[in-house]
Amino acid sequence: MSTTSPADSLVELTARKQLPHHQFTDPATVRWITTNRPDFPDGPPPPTLRPSSQELVTRAAIPRDWLAEPKCQDSLHGVRHAMRTAALAALLAEVVGLSDKDTATLVLAAALHDCRRLHDKDDRGHGARAAIWLTDNADTVFSHFGLTATPSRITAAATAVRLHDVPYEHFAPDDHTDHSHAETISDLLKAADALDRYRLPKLTWWPDPARVRTESFTGLRTTAFELVIRSEAAWLAGASGADAVLAGLAHLRLIT
Repeated sequence: MSTTSPADSLVELTARKQLPHHQFTDPATVRWITTNRPDFPDGPPPPTLRPSSQELVTRAAIPRDWLAEPKCQDSLHGVRHAMRTAALAALLAEVVGLSDKDTATLVLAAALHDCRRLHDKDDRGHGARAAIWLTDNADTVFSHFGLTATPSRITAAATAVRLHDVPYEHFAPDDHTDHSHAETISDLLKAADALDRYRLPKLTWWPDPARVRTESFTGLRTTAFELVIRSEAAWLAGASGADAVLAGLAHLRLIT
């Protein structure tokens, strides 16, 4: 649980440009997020995740020793972010009708996408580092999710992870080539990662549809916002990171 005092909330530290390398949510920041709830358009609720996706999201609470920096376990890019991104990726997969196999690869990639982060600031290249680590440890990773590691699935997951922190406008020729071979999974991971930006302590850092290429992105913004609020509040109340996210998902009836 965070020990950040209200006077040094992430919102205040952001305003003073004094954010530390490792950032942990705090009650004042969660209140600020809640107060700044966007005026979301009305829309149908998202579907409950298919049973196979629910199981995968549970396994998205990856072991601490998979992280490059253990301090990130409960930080803004830690287990709660990974699990919410995995759940949002699974929801996007439901909406676009992705197959079970590709959904599983996507959820795995979402759970691993930040595992090589060293801190919560602009850690450039962490996607590439995570892709290499995933490839080197593919058998262990896929087994953790109850999946079989095949060359095509490893390549697709690693590509999505590598490209998740590279803006489309900054793609080099090799990035475009790799993206073309794993386009759907890469685009959905980028969108899921972006949807979880409501946890960040500055409005201009919140989800921006212009930065993604998934039409279903807009329809899931309400769900993403509510999931941040509920899971972050549960963590501050003493739940583990994994339990906090699962409680939020259950409250929103996304899992049973």
